[in-house]
Amino acid sequence: MVNVIKGDITKIEVDAIVNAANSSLLGGGGVDGAIHRAGGPVILEECRMIVARQGGCKTGEAAITTAGNLPAKYVIHTVGPVWNGGQKNEENLLANCYFNSLRLAVDNSCTTIAFPNISTGIYRFPKKLAAQISINAINQFLESNTTIKLITIVCFDEENFQLFEQLPCP
Repeated sequence: MVNVIKGDITKIEVDAIVNAANSSLLGGGGVDGAIHRAGGPVILEECRMIVARQGGCKTGEAAITTAGNLPAKYVIHTVGPVWNGGQKNEENLLANCYFNSLRLAVDNSCTTIAFPNISTGIYRFPKKLAAQISINAINQFLESNTTIKLITIVCFDEENFQLFEQLPCP
C-alpha cells in the first residue's frame, strides 16, 4: 500500500525514512539538513564511517544508518540526480533511488518506509515527472516483492502533494 501525505518526514514513525542526500553523505540543506538536525550526531558519525569505507554515495545508490533521535529505526540515504534537461540519464537515476532504497529496506527487515520528493528541490527535477517516476519505480518493486507493507510518500510542499494526489497509487 502507498500512502501520500503532506508533512515533515522527520516526524514519521516507520521502520525507515529516506533521506534525499548529497554524495558526501555529510548533511546539507532541505530534507537532508532537516534529517541530520532532527536525528542528531549519530547519523553524521555513521555517514562518516560509510564515507571512510566506500567514499560516499553515487547518484542513484543508497546507504543506511540508524536514525538517532528520529522516530524511525533507520535512515536510508540516497543521492538523487541533478536535473540537466533530461540529457544525463536523470530519469533512470531517480528510479534507481527508489528501487535501491526499497531493496536496502528489505535487506534490513523493514516493512514500512517513508520517502520525500527526491531531487525536486535544489536539484530542480521537474516535480510532475519526478512524481510519476517514483510511483512507477515503487509499483515495479512491489510487483516482485511483498516484504514492504506500507510506503508513505511525505510531501513537504502543497505542489508535490497535489501532483501525487492526481496519480494512481498501488
